[in-house]
Amino acid sequence: MMMKYAHHFHAYQPGDIVYVRDGDGSSPIEYEERRSPVAVRIMEEEIKGQNWTRAMLHSYDRINDVISRLKGVSLDIEPFTFLMLMNHSAKTFNETVEILEEIDAVPTTPFHPIVPHLDEFEQRILARVAFDFYSPFIEGKGTAGFWFPEAVITRSSAEIVEGSTSKRLVFLLDERQLIYDFPQAKYSCNRYSRSFVFGREWELSDAFAFNTLDVDGLTAKTIERADPYKERNEIPYLVFTASDLESLLGNPSQLKRFKEWMEKLEKSGVERISAVEFVRRKLSGKFKKIEGECYFEMPVKEYSSWSDYFDLSVDGKTSDSRWLGYRRADGKVFAKSVKGRRISQIWKVAFTRLFEELNRIIRTGVLSALRDIHENVNPEEFLVRYSRVFFREYYRKFGIDTSRDYVLEPVNGDRKALKLGRVYYLMLLANHSCPRFWENLDTRVTFGNVSVMSKAVTELIRYFGSEGSELQNLFIEAYLRIVNFERLHKVWNLSSLPSIEGWETREEAWWQAIEPEVPMSRYNVVKRAALHVGKRDLKGDLRWILEPYDLKQAVADTGHIPGESHGIWENEEWCEHR
Repeated sequence: MMMKYAHHFHAYQPGDIVYVRDGDGSSPIEYEERRSPVAVRIMEEEIKGQNWTRAMLHSYDRINDVISRLKGVSLDIEPFTFLMLMNHSAKTFNETVEILEEIDAVPTTPFHPIVPHLDEFEQRILARVAFDFYSPFIEGKGTAGFWFPEAVITRSSAEIVEGSTSKRLVFLLDERQLIYDFPQAKYSCNRYSRSFVFGREWELSDAFAFNTLDVDGLTAKTIERADPYKERNEIPYLVFTASDLESLLGNPSQLKRFKEWMEKLEKSGVERISAVEFVRRKLSGKFKKIEGECYFEMPVKEYSSWSDYFDLSVDGKTSDSRWLGYRRADGKVFAKSVKGRRISQIWKVAFTRLFEELNRIIRTGVLSALRDIHENVNPEEFLVRYSRVFFREYYRKFGIDTSRDYVLEPVNGDRKALKLGRVYYLMLLANHSCPRFWENLDTRVTFGNVSVMSKAVTELIRYFGSEGSELQNLFIEAYLRIVNFERLHKVWNLSSLPSIEGWETREEAWWQAIEPEVPMSRYNVVKRAALHVGKRDLKGDLRWILEPYDLKQAVADTGHIPGESHGIWENEEWCEHR
């Protein structure tokens, strides 16, 4: 059979950070984690953790055992997730390294932001760090995959990634992002920009992830995708699926189910190779090509993704509306159902704009301070190299230079730059995509993003410590903008935005969307997280900033994420911090 089959797993955990401890930037960050015990079941075993992230990381040990014995699988692990895995379990980390050395390891953007939503400066930093981080696994490989978080892509972002490496790339996307101009492009090697692109079979991928087909059904539906023309002409073609690594934990039998599906495909004569290896074989001539294959230009919809709200699509393709709170096609704010209630996504409009402003303000402060060090500094090169501090133990594992001389060379060896590198990376860490993925604002991931971003801001307040200085005032105002998140609906006149049903932008819809989901605080989660940091960081002459607020309300408890309801939580009512 000419059909080939590939599956890609995307591994990402945002962490359960509730507070980042102080540091001078010379060492990796230390932080306090949420204590909200939970367990997940894998076959007959119950995997426990002090929080969701720990439970997921503990489960990687069981997942590794299966993946290590499978062909045709590729894997990306977001770098901060990889770092957490290293810190939590040396054994599992080492096993994961061994797996990535054997299969196709796919570089991905650190910190899992929606890449095209960031300024091009941040995009360049993150793209270079992605390839630097993954260099132990892709060195010597002329062709490598690349995974954009949530697969959100634009041609501009793709070109920035391409410009960060000498390798030929294969962007792994979703078929609903691709615009097929002719039938034979399906399952073929297609070009995009200067790279190649594959779109996963989304119905087949979802059928596995959400358990809507049994193993026989999955196998049959895969075989149904046979291409008679390519079979007759003995031209290899690829059926590609992808899912979050967490999809292996959706129910106790899921891991076994995936393994059996792969084995049945093999028994049916379907060879399993990764999408990246498929492209390599087409380029090398090992696989026969249809005329023009690997030169076909595959159009990709701008700002499309693999996990948007497909019910909002107006063209049969995906978009990034899920993370915007409004439909990109017409700018209309929408509502989604959460636990039986319709919740306006207007909060995402404000959250996105707020973080865009904070990113810009922090970048301005960091770059200004770096240029004050010496007129000939290279801030961009320094901020790329600072990854060797942030991920230091990981790099040392592979014998990669993490020396202070290497990191500080672009800033003439000035150690003051280390603090600024730390602040910049805290800002990047705070741009995880996951708060805006979910429909309810009050979640552990929202708290984590806001806590880390607030830490970056308070550190700059203290860095520019002259009372009344212009830059210090800029960051005080930024901190107060976070604390007073509830005012942004009026400040930005969000009620003037159009909406699908007509009510989603009204003031009452705003207050309903941001209301707290925990019984011990009347403050929304953004305010709680910012004050949780401020009450520890803003001391002495800066204490006046906190005077209007009741710091007893600044608890780290949050609501639960609906997508984590299959977890066995000790507290089922809310995601506590004991």
